[in-house]
Amino acid sequence: MGKIADFSHHNSVDWSKAKDELDLAIIRVQYGSTTIDTKYKEFAAGCKTYNIPFGHYAYCRFVSINDAIVEAKDFISRADKAAKFLVADVEEMTTRNPADLIPATQAFIDTCKAAGWKVGLYTGHSFYQQYGMNRVRADFLWIPRFAANDIGQPTGLKPDMPCDLWQYTAKGRLAGVSGDVDLNMLVGNKTLAWFIGTSGKPTGEIRYIYTGGFAGAALGEVHNYLFTTGHHFDVKRGPDGSLIFLIGPFDTGMENYADCKAFLDSHGHYNKLLTPEEAADWR
Repeated sequence: MGKIADFSHHNSVDWSKAKDELDLAIIRVQYGSTTIDTKYKEFAAGCKTYNIPFGHYAYCRFVSINDAIVEAKDFISRADKAAKFLVADVEEMTTRNPADLIPATQAFIDTCKAAGWKVGLYTGHSFYQQYGMNRVRADFLWIPRFAANDIGQPTGLKPDMPCDLWQYTAKGRLAGVSGDVDLNMLVGNKTLAWFIGTSGKPTGEIRYIYTGGFAGAALGEVHNYLFTTGHHFDVKRGPDGSLIFLIGPFDTGMENYADCKAFLDSHGHYNKLLTPEEAADWR
């Protein structure tokens, strides 16, 4: 397993060397709406030249729900279309009304998702706990937690909350980078393939998975899987009275579709890929 690093204009990178160690790069695009990262286009170009998968993040500075939507649209317009995913980086109480922080964060994420992107949430370890960021729904969660004596290596001090990416150091080392770099590791159920399997942009063919007729433990098993992995789903009542899940929407080229179907198959749960017309009937 190679390294997962995140970058901003503070870093200088020789991508011809970084490619030998790097599995995934996460590149900052903006700091709020008005400050564009001066190196993000250069970094995206370097990743594409050397076939390094990458995603984008935006440091959020929105002051209201409406402002969050504007900020998200600016992020979307600047994001390189080859990026695998987007991330909302929310580390500060920026909203004029503190009660707006969660809905504004959700509005930012939902705006990006509505444009067809896979979207994660990055937020501070203590910030997550203090402000109840568990109420935000995203496709994945990315949490930083460093040892008091950060020596650039992962320690036993993992995040207290379930998450998918752990930013374990701000003092990492990476070929092609002089000085410190943030390094991360996978700590949840999502594989590297889930993050980089396809572009975060859809191919345009939207499908849903029908699965159901469950009761008891099987029902709880599927529900808990969908909830903890962040998959969107509706609960419906079938014609025969059975409880069913309508899971999606998925672009059929996206890794999260394959990930979800693999879970259902491996646990012996009946499932059927619906056509767009069939999905419309169920919705």
